[in-house]
Amino acid sequence: MLLPFYQQELLEAGCDEAGRGCLAGPVFAAAVILPLDYYHPLLNDSKQIKEKDRFLLRDEIEKTALAFAVAMVDHQEIDKINILNASFLAMHRAIEQLNQQPEFLIIDGNRFNAYPNIKHQCIIEGDGKYFSIAAASILAKTYRDDFMEKIHQEYPIYGWNSNKGYPTIHHRQTVLNHGFSPYHRKTFKVTDPQLSIF
Repeated sequence: MLLPFYQQELLEAGCDEAGRGCLAGPVFAAAVILPLDYYHPLLNDSKQIKEKDRFLLRDEIEKTALAFAVAMVDHQEIDKINILNASFLAMHRAIEQLNQQPEFLIIDGNRFNAYPNIKHQCIIEGDGKYFSIAAASILAKTYRDDFMEKIHQEYPIYGWNSNKGYPTIHHRQTVLNHGFSPYHRKTFKVTDPQLSIF
């Protein structure tokens, strides 16, 4: 059972990102402010939800949220500042686009670069604990998936319509055989230890 809020004294937004572990494409992030009485039985960490349900939830979240925003940092910026900083930057961009300024942020994960003048709390696996972070994970994931589907049309050889840029065996083998596309993160090598778990 997800919780509605971490605290209720200040207007709270949940933040999450998608695409951090990918070889190609941008990292997306979302920030979401939900009503005090928000509840949805299907809403959970985006990784726990079927694709069709994620898109249904996206529509519902966008209709119901007090405010939401989605932002991205592209592959070139990722290569310049590294993926961790790019994830934080994407969240900052989403927060600054909100049409209602939050007073408190709850962030999925264990690290965050503080956003100016807004308190925050990092929550490990927060997308499975709080509705607003789960909602942010749904928006970040679905908007990023849409983006990867679009660029798949340009470079179908890498299978981004199915792997969404993640380092699957097929994706890594295609990179080894054909090299990087213009959308690949050049600082992410297919032989890196970070990919040994796949």
